[in-house]
Amino acid sequence: MKLFGTDGVRGVAGQPPLDETTVMRLGAALVRVLPHQGPVRILTGRDTRESGFWIERALARGVRAVGGDLLSAGVVPTPAVAVITRAEDFDAGIVISASHNPYEDNGIKVFSGHGQKFDEALERQVEALVADPHFVVSSDASAEIESHEVVDAYIQHCRVALPFVGNVSGLRIGLDCANGATTTVAPRLFRDLDLDVHVIGADPDGRNINLGCGSTHLEALQALVRDKQLALGIAFDGDGDRCLMVDEQGTIVDGDAIMLILALHLQRSGGLPKNTVVATVMSNLGLERALERHGIRLLRTAVGDKYVMEEIREHGYALGGEQSGHVIVAEHLFTGDGIVTALSVLRVMAESGKSLMDLASELVTYPQVLVNIRVGRRVPVAEVPAIAAVIDSVERRLGTDGRLLVRYSGTEPLLRIMLEGRDQQEIETWAHEIADAAKAALGAG
Repeated sequence: MKLFGTDGVRGVAGQPPLDETTVMRLGAALVRVLPHQGPVRILTGRDTRESGFWIERALARGVRAVGGDLLSAGVVPTPAVAVITRAEDFDAGIVISASHNPYEDNGIKVFSGHGQKFDEALERQVEALVADPHFVVSSDASAEIESHEVVDAYIQHCRVALPFVGNVSGLRIGLDCANGATTTVAPRLFRDLDLDVHVIGADPDGRNINLGCGSTHLEALQALVRDKQLALGIAFDGDGDRCLMVDEQGTIVDGDAIMLILALHLQRSGGLPKNTVVATVMSNLGLERALERHGIRLLRTAVGDKYVMEEIREHGYALGGEQSGHVIVAEHLFTGDGIVTALSVLRVMAESGKSLMDLASELVTYPQVLVNIRVGRRVPVAEVPAIAAVIDSVERRLGTDGRLLVRYSGTEPLLRIMLEGRDQQEIETWAHEIADAAKAALGAG
């Protein structure tokens, strides 16, 4: 039984694998596989989905059934759990969130005691134990949860990313909290930093997380920035581990542009080891070309910020991330942190005296198209002759002036087709050629 995808356990709340019994067994299995001395202590945090509370209680029952203990930080961003898990010597941290997905979904992400996402070897051990019929977990354990305050400590951690406000003092900014986990932290923190903050997406009701707001729906933030003539806008996703921005004209500044801004700043200060930035195969070719102009190498990994994190940790790099806004600044934390990402960009603005628009203008992106199709079954596309033939034809036409990536989503029943090239209309046509072949061959809905 495979529970873990590219970003933890993900599904519809109340349905396997996020039914109460499986969640309880997962909590118990985590305690059993964690390396520890003495009773296992686990810290949980959640976003604002209405299902988060009962999932947390089911986890607590499973953890306690095998002698562990669970404390709850309540509604806090994902990186807050990672930070406090490491700082206060918890054996693990668990975040209950489905990130940018709609409220009906939820998920379980696990961090080690070092504040890093669980490695795949431990995930496989948990899956095996959950599936083992001889592993009996009593449902009689208490589901009561003790609260553990972490917001103040997390805010102190974040403020290190912007040690002085300088040229950005009084800056008028927009903030979109996606009706999610950053609502408990971000408005307070940015106002404490002497910024003039205009907040949207900060009225969660359990069902409106990511609904027309946040990093996956930037239109409201773009309108806010333009209407109020703000200097920039910052958008988080539902659990706060990613950040996208918009400049004073409402132009989107994505994760690629943010990584470029931070990479050039780190290089100037001697803080970019081996002149390398780590990104995934989804980052635009324009980022690679822009970094090359400054003698910086772009190292690509598979999709998923955990793969970026593993590469950074193994080789001692300082910066990496995803186009979607997961950015890892290793100086602060080995996982994405939307608030720290935004503060890091503000620091570059403060030290350089440049606007976000000026800083982001260094990136010239290649036209890109992303087509998602729902599939009825997953078969390696190289093993489906009809799809493989179209892919081969497109790659020949593309040559060295672009990139093609065809992959299955790690969290949804989707085949993702990404094309970059010189001409938008041309690559859109090619992407749909592949999509049509895949629909016919894979029984797409």
